[in-house]
Amino acid sequence: MGSAKQQSAISKIMGLLQEWDKGSKVVRQKILQDFVAQNQHKTGPELEQEFAQAASLFLTRLTAWLRLTYMIGTCLNEQLRAISIFLSASSGHKYMAEFLEVGGVLTLLEIIGLKQAKEVDKLQALNCLICIANAGRKYKELVCESYGIRAVAECLAKSKSEETQDACRNILLMLAQGNPKFEVQVYKGLIALLPCSSPKAQQMAAQSLRVIQPVVKNANPNIVEPLLNLLKTLHLEVQFEAIELIKELMEYEVSETILQKLVSLLRPSKEEIVKRPEILEDPDVPKINAPLPVFVQQAAAAKTIGILSRESNEIAEKLIQLRVTHNLLYSMGNMDYADSQRQSSISLEYLCRTFPIVDEHVKEAMGDNLYDLFMSNPEGLYMTMTHVQADVLVSNKVNIPKLVDRVD
Repeated sequence: MGSAKQQSAISKIMGLLQEWDKGSKVVRQKILQDFVAQNQHKTGPELEQEFAQAASLFLTRLTAWLRLTYMIGTCLNEQLRAISIFLSASSGHKYMAEFLEVGGVLTLLEIIGLKQAKEVDKLQALNCLICIANAGRKYKELVCESYGIRAVAECLAKSKSEETQDACRNILLMLAQGNPKFEVQVYKGLIALLPCSSPKAQQMAAQSLRVIQPVVKNANPNIVEPLLNLLKTLHLEVQFEAIELIKELMEYEVSETILQKLVSLLRPSKEEIVKRPEILEDPDVPKINAPLPVFVQQAAAAKTIGILSRESNEIAEKLIQLRVTHNLLYSMGNMDYADSQRQSSISLEYLCRTFPIVDEHVKEAMGDNLYDLFMSNPEGLYMTMTHVQADVLVSNKVNIPKLVDRVD
């Protein structure tokens, strides 16, 4: 009886494979749709039972058709969904081995890099890559050796779909963890993403760097410039991640450089202030009153300095020695951008209340009247400040060469 049942199953599968071999695109699409609907979350042994121990014959046909048609996108989504069922099947390592033997990883990486590929198809290809990376360290190394880090990072930077970008981010995190041979390469790839034009990609790159930084242990000096440039963004979610990453980097050797740069950002050069984005000079573009990126960066730097000072008195002392008081006063005098004034006032007020020497120098630089206004309402000072008072702040000569005891 068992033999008759087995014979019937074999005949059914042979019929299916013949139908596939002779079938048109429409016939094959229907076979794939039925396969995906009926075999979700099946294990390797269950797939073998379904295909009368001949599941590999169907997978071979799938991978062959994928390699022939992925450039033109024929039933690409259905093919990738079907392949992912094989790749994600528990106790189905032989399917993964068969897929990798025919260059499956390179095919998937080429799909996510195709300009003409749809976002949904790229997402399915990424899901297949996630299945492969999930299988263990040697599979992660194989993806990396196939230039997978660069391909996935480029997909993250260029994609217009958050779902696709999220899948890219997850793969990069997987490739960086439990993969010591390539963790630094992933880290550098994420740094390279920071200057890209997609705010979502910038946010995800900064987020991922916060996770990977403790893994790689040493901070790459090349992270400083692109990270501080993120402070120019008008996207608050990107700015938040940049500030959080700056806080993380205070534990590493690049902290001194970051603090120096933050203080210098409070005082933009004349060239940076005069330079306006080309789009603002185009006579055909409607006049807009967007703030200059350099002023947005100035305000964000003041905000970051305030956050770092509150979190660590040791960092606050370093900032004061770097003449942060002088530059905060200068930034408070920026009548062109209110947020620079506000963030600088808030940060300076904390330093004044914490360090008596700072309070003394600020009072002397401001004069009694302006100082009283400042200490009574630092956050709202910018709304009442006159141009004369702003000039006083901009031309201040505060210099605190060394610190005395701070207020406990």
